[in-house]
Amino acid sequence: MGFFSTIFGFFGFGLGISIGLVAGYFLFIYVQSSDVEDPEIQPLVDQDPKTLERMLPEIPLWVKNPDYDRLDWLNKFLEYMWPYLDKAICKTAKDIAKPIIAEEIPKYKIDSVEFEKLTLGSLPPTFQGMKVYVTDEKELIMEPSIKWAANPNILVAAKAYGITATVQVVDAQVFASPRITLKPLVPSFPCFAQINVSLMDKPYVDFGLKLIGADLMSIPGLYTYVQEFIKDQVANMYLWPKTLEVPIMDPAKAFKRPVGLLRVKVLRAMKLRKMDLLGASDPYVKLKLTESNMPSKKTTIKQKNLNPEWNEEFNMVVKDPQSQALVFMVYDWDKVGKHEKMGINVIPLKDLPNDEPKVLTLDLLKTMDLNDPQNEKNRGQLELELTYKPFAEEDLQKGYDETQTLEKAPEGTPPSGGLLVVIVHEGQDLEGKHHCNPSVRLILRGEEKRTKHLKKSRDPRWEEEFQFVLEEPPTNDKLHVEVVSTSSKLGLLHGKESLGYVQISLSDVISNRRINQKYHLIDSKNGQVQLELQWRTAE
Repeated sequence: MGFFSTIFGFFGFGLGISIGLVAGYFLFIYVQSSDVEDPEIQPLVDQDPKTLERMLPEIPLWVKNPDYDRLDWLNKFLEYMWPYLDKAICKTAKDIAKPIIAEEIPKYKIDSVEFEKLTLGSLPPTFQGMKVYVTDEKELIMEPSIKWAANPNILVAAKAYGITATVQVVDAQVFASPRITLKPLVPSFPCFAQINVSLMDKPYVDFGLKLIGADLMSIPGLYTYVQEFIKDQVANMYLWPKTLEVPIMDPAKAFKRPVGLLRVKVLRAMKLRKMDLLGASDPYVKLKLTESNMPSKKTTIKQKNLNPEWNEEFNMVVKDPQSQALVFMVYDWDKVGKHEKMGINVIPLKDLPNDEPKVLTLDLLKTMDLNDPQNEKNRGQLELELTYKPFAEEDLQKGYDETQTLEKAPEGTPPSGGLLVVIVHEGQDLEGKHHCNPSVRLILRGEEKRTKHLKKSRDPRWEEEFQFVLEEPPTNDKLHVEVVSTSSKLGLLHGKESLGYVQISLSDVISNRRINQKYHLIDSKNGQVQLELQWRTAE
C-alpha cells in the first residue's frame, strides 16, 4: 500500500500543478482587475524640478540650455583616442618640465626631481556641450563645458641630502568652462593665427595628494585651503578678461602686415610696336603687385612716341617678398575704344637684393606662357629701376591686438581732414531678378569707387580696400553704398540692375574711429553687405 500511495501522490501533484498553471494562464489573459488603472504619461516639460532631478540625476547642458550643442561625436573620438593621447600628452609634459626643473632645483639645493610614474589614467575628459559664437570680426569663439573625473597616477620623486621623498597625485576631478577664441581667421592653413583661452568661471579642482604614502588631504583644513588656493591662482591668471595667448603662425604672414617697401622707377621704353594707323603709339605703363588688393599704379601717357622716357617713381607696399611679384603692362592709349596691350612681363620680388637699386631691361611679351610662339616676336623693351627696402625687425613683431590699432594717415593728408578707409568685406543673400553678378559702388562727395564684380554669387566676398582723402571730417556726410549686378551676356536688355543700397552716416565713424558691421540693403528682401570703416588722421 505504501508503494501505491507514493505513486498516486506524485501523480496527483503533477496533475494538480498542470491544472493550476493552465487555469492561472486563462485567468491572467481573460480576467482584468477593476482596481488597476492605466498609467498616466506626462511629457518631461510638465515635470517639476524635483521630479526631473530624481529621474535624471545629471542633466546635460545641451538639454538645459539650447545655446549649447551636443558633442557626442567628440566624446566618442576622445574615448577611442585617449590611450594614445595620454601617452603623447605625458611625453610632451615631461619634455617641457625637464628643462624648467633643471633650472630651478639648484636654487633650493635639491639634487634631483624625476617623474617615476606619469599617466592621466584611463578616463578621458567629457564635453557636456559647447556654445559657438560668430562675430563680424575675423574670429571664432567657442565655450565648451568640460568635466573630467580622472584616475591619474602621477608620482614625483625629489632627492636632497641623500633623502628621497615621493609625492603622488591620484583621483582628480576638474570642472571648467573655458572660452577659446581663434583669431584672426586667415586664408592659410591652419586658418587662424592665434588661440586665446580664458576661463569664464573659477574652475572646480579636486584631487588626492599623498606624501610618502600618507594622504595629505585628510589633514583638517588643508583640503579646503588647497582647493581655494588653486582656484584663486588659476583665476588670477586666466579668469576672463585675462587670457592665455598661444601664437600659431608668424604674425607678419598671418596678418598680411607690410614687411617692406618697393620703389619702382619707370625709366624708359625702347623700340615699341606701332599700334596706331598713322604709324605711332601712345604708350603708358601699368604696375601691380600680385596678392595685393591695392589699385594699380599708372604712368603718364606719352603721345605718339615709340621710345618714350618717363622717369616716374612709385612706392608699393610689400607683404610677402617670397611669393609676390611685380607685374608691368604697357598699353597703347586710345581715345575711343579699349586700350590695346602692347606687352607684359613679371619680376619676382625674391630676386631683388635688399636696399640696393637694381636696373633691369626686360623684353615685352605677348603672354606669360613661355611656350607661346607669339612671344618670339619683338615687342620692344622696358627699363626699370627697382629698390626693395625691408622694414626694421622691431617694427614687425606685433601681436594681433596691436594690429587692430588704427594707422596714421599718410603724408600729404590735409592737416584739418583725414583719410576715410572703406573695406568691403562681403555680401549675403543678394538676389537679382535677371542675374546676380554683384559689385559694390561707393560714392562720397561726388567721388566714386567700385569693387570688381563676381559672377553668379549670392554670397560674394570681395575683401577690397578703398581710400577717400578728405579736406575736413565728414561729420555730416553720408556714404552711398550700392550693390549692382552686371549681366555677363552681351545685349542691351537687363544689362545692369540694382540689388539694393544703403546710406551710411559717417558721424559715428568720426567719433569711434572704426566701425565693422553688416548693413541691410534697402530695396532688397534679405540682402546684407558687411563694411569696415576707418577714420585716420595725421595725429
